[in-house]
Amino acid sequence: MTDPLTSRPTEESHELDEPTGSTPAGPAEPQDEPDDSEAIGGWAQPPAPSDGTVAAAGWAQPPGPAPRLLLGATDAREWRHDPELAAIAADETESLPVTAVAPPDVVAPVRTFVPTVERCPRCGGTIDFDGYCEQCGAKAPSVRDHFEAQPAPWVAGVCDRGVRHLHNEDAMALDAAADPVGHAVMVVCDGVSTSTDSDQASLAAARAALAHLTANVDWVLGADDASRISDTVVGAAQAANQAVLDNSDLTSPSPASCTLAIALLSGRQLLSANLGDSRVYFVPDVRPAVLLSTDDSMAQEEIEQGVDRLTAEAGANSHVITRWLGRDAPDTTPSIAVLTVEPELSGWVVACSDGLWNYASEPDAIALLVRHFAESAASDPASVARELVQWANSQGGHDNITVALARVEAEPTPESEQQTIRTRPVGSAAPAMRASGVESTG
Repeated sequence: MTDPLTSRPTEESHELDEPTGSTPAGPAEPQDEPDDSEAIGGWAQPPAPSDGTVAAAGWAQPPGPAPRLLLGATDAREWRHDPELAAIAADETESLPVTAVAPPDVVAPVRTFVPTVERCPRCGGTIDFDGYCEQCGAKAPSVRDHFEAQPAPWVAGVCDRGVRHLHNEDAMALDAAADPVGHAVMVVCDGVSTSTDSDQASLAAARAALAHLTANVDWVLGADDASRISDTVVGAAQAANQAVLDNSDLTSPSPASCTLAIALLSGRQLLSANLGDSRVYFVPDVRPAVLLSTDDSMAQEEIEQGVDRLTAEAGANSHVITRWLGRDAPDTTPSIAVLTVEPELSGWVVACSDGLWNYASEPDAIALLVRHFAESAASDPASVARELVQWANSQGGHDNITVALARVEAEPTPESEQQTIRTRPVGSAAPAMRASGVESTG
């Protein structure tokens, strides 16, 4: 079995508990020459079930032209040749007759390929059942290399491998109410490319954080609820960190690790939480954009020391992160900020990995792109996210790219009221001293 978003086999039980007719694991037929060293105690013939039929659950005929006596061992869960068991089976042949089991009738052809990518990331065309775009003929990428999500018409996201990387270590998980004035959660994780299994761990982390938030947030983000909000989001980060540990080889010298960015929207209240350098922006339609999150990176430390953003983010160590999720994480308590969007404002909440902001870091630059593509895409979040990903790929696609968007619409108000944004940092429950450990995404 394959997980649709990791393209990795999932662990399946080795217990043979399928009904009669399934093929057991191991050799289909006994060996011609017995090997006493392989003898394992167990049933020479399946024990008769209570309903009087011959085959018991978990035992089945090996493939062959005719039914035959079965020699097996329950301890090994596979058929083995054993002289002693064969002798016992010979005595039980008459009392345990073997009945042939006819295969079920095939009533309709089975389509063995089911497309997992519905739209072509190149042209937006529909992917046919054979896995190719009906419009441009391009083959659809694997679902882990490129996937999209749209839990509600006003919330959508795209996660893409990019151009240069062989694997997609980015991940996202989204949830939203159908009502645009309801709630939305967008989680973005960027796996550290130099660590082992970061693609699997980042996806598990995003899903774990989303599950924790949807189960524990009551969607009332009042100004006096900073402590409660912080506790819930810290719990989401801890759940995400545990998911990374559960999906990582902890004995590896470089176990899986990833960043975390959460955008939580409830009505006009927006909360941002992050570890690492994945970001959350708010882009009003007519006012300056706001970067809510604060990177945990060497570049951000230089910015705080007075270096301009462009110079700091162009440095050799600009993408070395100082906090992350994973075995060696120095601190998993995210930095949190809350923003209240005034009723007169409409705009976009943007959660993204550095695969996008590498090419447009300043809030004004992100705003220019979002507004441009929103105008051409009629403010459809899925279309805007696709356009932003395609634009980042056109700039070189040097990293994996993830963009998640939520549309915030203005409420009807008197035109005389002033349009403003209030931004109030909540802070982090972590100690004020920045951790000394470093790790680099890429």
